[in-house]
Amino acid sequence: MTDTRAGAGASDAHEVALRPVTAADLDRFEAEFAGPEGPGPYQWYGHTPALRTRQALAERGLLGGDENMLSVTSGGALVGRVEWLRRSWGRADTSSCWEIAIGLFAAHRGRGIGTRAQRELVEYLFAHTRAERVQLCTDADNIAEQRAAEKAGFELEGRIRRAQWRAGAWHDQLIYSVLRTD
Repeated sequence: MTDTRAGAGASDAHEVALRPVTAADLDRFEAEFAGPEGPGPYQWYGHTPALRTRQALAERGLLGGDENMLSVTSGGALVGRVEWLRRSWGRADTSSCWEIAIGLFAAHRGRGIGTRAQRELVEYLFAHTRAERVQLCTDADNIAEQRAAEKAGFELEGRIRRAQWRAGAWHDQLIYSVLRTD
């Protein structure tokens, strides 16, 4: 999975690819996202244990379940991760979709990598799952992710009021989606 858009310019000098997560990747994720400055102000929820993620990697490679992860590379270097989680709008067996999330290392933000990685993940999910809908939520103040989502083909659907507890306060979230037919 690589960025094959025509007209990629200097800011797109490196291809963006998704690949299965390795144990070494998890070590790097833990190091990069260990404190509030690592994931940034919109993704720091406090210290959390990594044991469950390591067990999922050992058992199923972080693939093929309701919570999944791939590593994001740019120019062959590890730069972050994308995740997709099963969500439902009614009965899970008939009304589920994927919700995606992304975490890039601080040094690689603001260069279009996140937009391309999210687009790659959507293409992957539509090619390899029966999903009709892929959605994402982001903080109402996270302008960079809102722009990335829109550039990746997502459409704003609305605001979910006081939905996320983070940094000692409730935060509104914006929900975006892309449909297989878009």
